[in-house]
Amino acid sequence: MKLNDKQLKMLQEEIVGDLSELLIKDFCLSSSEALDILYNSDTYKQLCDVDTGLCYQSPGYIYSFLKTEMLNGSMTN
Repeated sequence: MKLNDKQLKMLQEEIVGDLSELLIKDFCLSSSEALDILYNSDTYKQLCDVDTGLCYQSPGYIYSFLKTEMLNGSMTN
């Protein structure tokens, strides 16, 4: 099933909300700090690139990449 642009945008926005909540919880960040980190991350760039397929994964799975990126400076170990 292929999502149209509106559906894809809604899915990405929902994932961003979930990811920011996880950042706030795990790193004791404010909402604006969490969103700033997220929007400036390679993980977010990959999330927005439909060709990566990352937007079709669970927020928990995507968060594992974001957390690794935050702790190590890249999406991979």
